[in-house]
Amino acid sequence: MFKVLLVEDEDMIRRGIRFSIDWVQYDCIVMEEGLNGQDGYEKICELKPDIVITDITMPIMDGISMIREGLKRHTFSSVIISGYNEFHLAKQALQLGVTEFLVKPLEDEQLVEALESAKSKVDLLRKYEVISKHPQEKEEILSSKFLEKETKTSKYVSKMIAYVQENYAKKISIHDLVEELDLSAYYLNQKFKAETSYTFNDFLNRYRIQKSIDLLKSGDNKVYTIAQDIGFSDYKYFISIFKKYAHVTPSQYQEYFEKKQS
Repeated sequence: MFKVLLVEDEDMIRRGIRFSIDWVQYDCIVMEEGLNGQDGYEKICELKPDIVITDITMPIMDGISMIREGLKRHTFSSVIISGYNEFHLAKQALQLGVTEFLVKPLEDEQLVEALESAKSKVDLLRKYEVISKHPQEKEEILSSKFLEKETKTSKYVSKMIAYVQENYAKKISIHDLVEELDLSAYYLNQKFKAETSYTFNDFLNRYRIQKSIDLLKSGDNKVYTIAQDIGFSDYKYFISIFKKYAHVTPSQYQEYFEKKQS
């Protein structure tokens, strides 16, 4: 699973991108969010993401500088999301090997295509990084599934993610997996957090909120019905969890999305 760092100083835009697609479906997970370029740079150094998606114009450090400095510490592919008046920076972005240069407002299909390109790009970057150190093994490295050891999720975490995908609409917890995987809840949670940056329960709630946002976008269901459909029996608790992750209420998000579409 490819680890993604999302860096954007505007909270609503960042949250909009964060919940715009089902990242797990594309073998990705947003491991963290950066609030500005400096914050993003520090998280690149600390978390070592596979893909960085960033705005250009941000306080303290801009996106171009963040990518440039970050690449000195870690190899990753990058996608820039820009305003219409920032195309003069495209040349600098190309010189840094930026995979995609997208323009706001961002369509979901554009983001998915950019992700696929970024995944392929980081694979190649890391293959050639290894080739530079072991030139005699060039053919073997190029023909192998090299990135698997870099981005492959462990079998335990893969099963935990799959369990969430299949059962998020039910009442579930990490304890449901203890007997199946023959491991303690403590160990599973530690393993899950080490690979995804989230606890199991945090990931479950985030995944449920992602699904609720998909339903809100369709506009076909009432909020209380959506809460039940994604595994929340307590409507008020759903509202509080939604607000925690999306920073708005479900109704406010629905209004925001409708205005965005009009």
